[in-house]
Amino acid sequence: MCRNFLPDPLPDGLVTELLDQARRSPSAGNTQAVEFCVVADPEHYWQLTLSPERRAEFGWPGLLAAPVLVVVLTEPGRYIHRYSEADKSHTALGEGPEAWPVPYWWVDVGMAVHSLLLGASAADLGSCFFGAFEHEEAVVEGLGIPEGRRIVGTVALGYPAQDRPSTSSTRPRRSLDEVIYYGSPP
Repeated sequence: MCRNFLPDPLPDGLVTELLDQARRSPSAGNTQAVEFCVVADPEHYWQLTLSPERRAEFGWPGLLAAPVLVVVLTEPGRYIHRYSEADKSHTALGEGPEAWPVPYWWVDVGMAVHSLLLGASAADLGSCFFGAFEHEEAVVEGLGIPEGRRIVGTVALGYPAQDRPSTSSTRPRRSLDEVIYYGSPP
């Protein structure tokens, strides 16, 4: 994750190309309920989410220089509708969001975000995914996001500037033998 960007604009069409790749990520039942709100004027986003007081003490001021922000959305209702259709109705997942033991709208949007991050890296861009958290309502209203969508997070895109690692990056990775299990009969 890059948290320090140059303010240089991105080439025309590059963001659209990256989002075209990301939208092709797998989705349960081919529901295709991931959407993207491109914020070409990031200052508007930051006015919605970062008060002047918080901005003054914000630990990553270079993040605010990213020339493009992509708010990544999902529409859970599309999954309910899709799984109510004849070929999926046997699952009973069309009965409502509570019927889903794993809400795949979160899984699918995670795959799309990962595709976007990998695409940005392949294009020699820096990228940073961050959450909307308590700002979701303000961002939905301030950007005119259609009803029924949920914000999963935002991806900052741009050319990376000299960066410093976050404190989280000093946490050691779990060892391979801690994360792989081999199933066997009891």
